[in-house]
Amino acid sequence: MLTDRDKHIPFLKRCVELSVLARESGNTPFGALLVGPSGEILLEQGNIEITESNCTGHAETTLMEAASKRYSKKELWECTLYTSTEPCAMCAGSIYWGNVGRVVYGISEKQLAILTGDDEQNPTLDLPCREVFARGNKAIQVVGPFPEVEVEAVAAHAGYWS
Repeated sequence: MLTDRDKHIPFLKRCVELSVLARESGNTPFGALLVGPSGEILLEQGNIEITESNCTGHAETTLMEAASKRYSKKELWECTLYTSTEPCAMCAGSIYWGNVGRVVYGISEKQLAILTGDDEQNPTLDLPCREVFARGNKAIQVVGPFPEVEVEAVAAHAGYWS
């Protein structure tokens, strides 16, 4: 019998696939997707900050820009944003303002900081998305990290960061 956590795994694995595709396209290895209340994938996005010369081209922020043009805030509140890695403060802000009701991530920002080290391409903030959301006036549910996808998520970053 599938647990609630088990239901998240296929979506997180797809996010990891999107992060690999982003890397293969010349971007940093991050991926995100938006899932509707019935479990259908509505949007998918990898990072585009390098190829698009866009410092805010993170997967989650870019996905939220597209989602906010297609769906109402009421509809987005019923959705789940999945991401390979815990959203940074900027991405958490875009999720908050976009009004997505739940975020599920694979590996934590702390794990990412270990992977990226002092690489100037990813000056990771030590600011978990739960803390960003806690400063707002709506209860965005956060689920993660998921040890079940850690090996694949970390592998997407292998050899990328200096």
